[in-house]
Amino acid sequence: MEEIRNKIFTQIESYREDMIDIQRQLTAIPAMSPDYKEGKGEMEKAQFLIEYLGKNGFGEIERYDAPDERVPEKARANFIVRLKGKSSARRFWVMAHLDVVPPGSLKSWKGDPWTLRIEGDSLIGRGTEDNHQGLVSGLFAMKAFKDLGIEPECDACLIVVSDEETGSKYGIDYVLKNTDLFGKDDLIVVPDAGEASGAMIEVAEKSIVWMEIETTGKECHASTPALGINAHRASAELIVELGDLHKKYSRKDPVYDPPESTFEPTKKLANVGSINTIPGSDTIYYDCRILPEYDVDEVIAFFRDKADKIEKKFGVKIQMKFPQISKAAPPTPVKAPIVKMLAAAIKRVYGVEAKPMGIGGGTVAAFFRRYGYSAAVWSRILDTAHQPEESCSISNMINDTKVFADVMLQKA
Repeated sequence: MEEIRNKIFTQIESYREDMIDIQRQLTAIPAMSPDYKEGKGEMEKAQFLIEYLGKNGFGEIERYDAPDERVPEKARANFIVRLKGKSSARRFWVMAHLDVVPPGSLKSWKGDPWTLRIEGDSLIGRGTEDNHQGLVSGLFAMKAFKDLGIEPECDACLIVVSDEETGSKYGIDYVLKNTDLFGKDDLIVVPDAGEASGAMIEVAEKSIVWMEIETTGKECHASTPALGINAHRASAELIVELGDLHKKYSRKDPVYDPPESTFEPTKKLANVGSINTIPGSDTIYYDCRILPEYDVDEVIAFFRDKADKIEKKFGVKIQMKFPQISKAAPPTPVKAPIVKMLAAAIKRVYGVEAKPMGIGGGTVAAFFRRYGYSAAVWSRILDTAHQPEESCSISNMINDTKVFADVMLQKA
């Protein structure tokens, strides 16, 4: 087995320039959700990959595109490529996503976000880490087995989906609702989160609640405040009132990082255009990441109770909306086969002891877990996703490929 493993690892190392080149071509295709103003969907990027797979001898590509009238092709791309293994009793899946987020302010980039730059060991461009690194690693792990004529222990599958960045309605959620592709014994890896050491295998996530809180008062001239009701002042006091949420929800769980629930005021909409006007409307947003042992509905009710008190105190009206409510999915067991197999592979490739952990962020692994599938989230990353100058380490990309190949060699 060691001889075969070394042969595969050597083959993967030989792909270095090919992996950089495919990153270059993927980065040049700005596949964004139509939820973003400039987004036209992911189909162009999907077609490029499907053509690439065909040229490299992969067989039939299975399509599970989701209808979406908002994009030119009227569909969002989801597809699967398979590699036959010694057994089809279970499958090893790597799930990656096509879509990226907008680049943000171009002034924050040193170059064009859609043109790959190479600086030392780094590939720089929008999407290089999120999620091209995982996509390329999953693809080239399968390619190594195919090119060498070596069968993995079980069928190996790469599933590539759309819409991860804006809710997954047209991506993995659509696939799970409309197919029976997955089995309870399948091994599922989502390379869409991680840390610089590679020592974290994510097996659990907190509940997520995004709140939009709109406070309505009465606009007037700032020199005569008694003639109005200052929505901004009421909104600010609500933030202060909610400042001790960490005391009410104080439990800690060392499996998670950070170990406690978090409640952060984030975005704020502009209210009035002049300094001398008292705003009649003020809108703020909260991002809450809540440990699974807390009831999300109870947390929302607590927010509502605080808002009711502010309404009475200031004579305002406060409306709450929820751009996202995602209750924590059941965790993947820490002793699940995919967790143990990943840990063994990470130890061989990176020489680190990887441990199962929970995170505050949300990943698409939650969709698998809600269906009863044991999914693990892992990648060794620079953690630059969604940032200007997003980057991927070439050595991480190559070594992550070895990790996935190592799992493909293991007997569960």
